[in-house]
Amino acid sequence: MVTRVSREFRLQMEGYGLTTAEIHYHLPDHPSLLQLYVWQDYDLAPEFPELKSFLSYWERELEGALHSVRVAHNRLIKPSEWKAIDGLIAIH
Repeated sequence: MVTRVSREFRLQMEGYGLTTAEIHYHLPDHPSLLQLYVWQDYDLAPEFPELKSFLSYWERELEGALHSVRVAHNRLIKPSEWKAIDGLIAIH
């Protein structure tokens, strides 16, 4: 039997945690107005390579100039939370 593990679970086991970025940017047609975009993915704190890659793409490919970015990060599962057990207790 083949067990498939989700991408998200694998990333969490590698130390990635859920990262949310609140990105404020200037509207291209109305630069005095700010718009909000919320980005969320699994990333490694405190370097945040995935977020940095996304922001580089944004600056390179999109017209809305970045104003500010606020980041929240939460590790959902850490490898240290998993422990091997050497017994099984059956409750009937």
